[in-house]
This record gives sequence, structure tokens and C-alpha cells, in this order.
Amino acid sequence: MELGIRGRTAIVCASSRGLGLACARALAEAGVSVVINGRDREPLERAAEEIRQAAAADVQVTPVIAAVSTAEGQSALLCACPAPDILINNNGGPPFRDFRELDRQALLAGVTMNMVSPIELVQKVIDPMAARGFGRIVNITSISVKMPLAGLDLSSAARAGLTAFLSGVARKFADKNVTINNILPGSFDTQRLRAAFAAEAKQTGKPESDLAAQARAEIPARRFGTPAEFGQTCAFLCSIHAAYITGQNILLDGGVYPAAF
Repeated sequence: MELGIRGRTAIVCASSRGLGLACARALAEAGVSVVINGRDREPLERAAEEIRQAAAADVQVTPVIAAVSTAEGQSALLCACPAPDILINNNGGPPFRDFRELDRQALLAGVTMNMVSPIELVQKVIDPMAARGFGRIVNITSISVKMPLAGLDLSSAARAGLTAFLSGVARKFADKNVTINNILPGSFDTQRLRAAFAAEAKQTGKPESDLAAQARAEIPARRFGTPAEFGQTCAFLCSIHAAYITGQNILLDGGVYPAAF
């Protein structure tokens, strides 16, 4: 399917690996020039080269070393792409931790990472999008927004706060052909998921392969999602065909969340 966004520009946050990288690659395949970021030069350059190899002709891939949660990092991204047509908000979340262990500093850091920072970027790009008559904002949140997971209470709360905050904003800009949607990933085959199995294996003494098999068995699809299918879903939400979809939470979880609505 031709997505109708060839020649557009995008900022894809936290995109040197995992789901962010998959979104950047899918957009580049659709003809969108992308600005990607990460904090470490080597994986960021590898990601940029991977995207260039997959990209459509005339697509520019610009890597920026930056932490998206900082004012300096956001400034660097917007310097590389001052007027993006597309913004993909993504960032790492707080690690598993009992809520009793979260002090004020940890709470504020988590909210800054997963709520405040994406809102700040939306504030900076949305009016120019509206003035041009086109804008697509996709926030990568988590299944935990709908189905809270013990130990990820801070991540769940911050991402749910982002969802609620931008719900009203989405309706305000819908008539300007600017959409805001959220993708809620379940278990995807990423480095982050594999690291979680490794940490659990170290803690419990169980083999990583057994832990992964158990996790797959609990998913109705009986498999983990692939980053590529996540990226393609993101690209579709950025397309001209998704102009009537806004303010929505799109679950990509293989059927884990047990609800009819």
C-alpha cells in the first residue's frame, strides 16, 4: 500500500534500537526522511545505516546523539528537523521496582521520561503541523496503560497520564488534519525483552529459554510480536489513510488484553 507520505519528514525518538528503530525504518521505507536519536554513538550509527539500506530513494537519515528527556536533547532534534510532519514519541521506561522503593526523585524522573518529555515535544511541533494542514503524532506507550503490571506502576502511571493529557489535545486538532494516537505494545522480540528474561533467569535460576516459552504460552497468538510489524502499524497511523483515526489506543499484544471493547 502506498501510504501517501513520501517526501515527509519525521522525528523518531529513542530509535537506535527496538521498536523506535522499527518505526523509523518503516517510515523510511515509505519515503519519509527521518531524524533518529540515541545516547550512544555506535548503536546509533548502526541503526542509521540499517535504515539507509532499507530506505526508499532520496530519503535522508539523520542520527542525533541526544537524550530526549533533556531540553538539550529536544533542542538538538528540532535543530536537525525544525518542522517535522511526523513525531514518534518513544522513550525507555523505569525498571521493574516495588512501588515502596520509589522515592520522590525516582517518581519525578519516571514522569519526566514518559509523560512530560513527549508532551513538551508535542507542544513544540503541533502548531506548525496545524498551520501546514498535516501532522501525525504517535506515542509508543505500553499495554500496562490498560492492564497495569506489578512492578511497573510508575511506567503505567506516567504513560496513562500522557494518554489522558493528549486525549483532549487530539480532539482540538482533528480538524487541522493533525492526528494523535497511541500504540500500546505487549511482548515484542526486542533486546529489552531478552534482557528481562536474562535478569529473571539470574534471579530465579530458571533457563531463559524456559521463561521465554512460558511467556509465549500466555499469549493467545503463542508468539512474541516482531518489531517490523510494530513499525508497519506505526507507519500506517502516519499515513494519509489514517486521517480519520485520532485519540485512539491501538493495542498490539497478540490478544493478551482480555476485553471486547
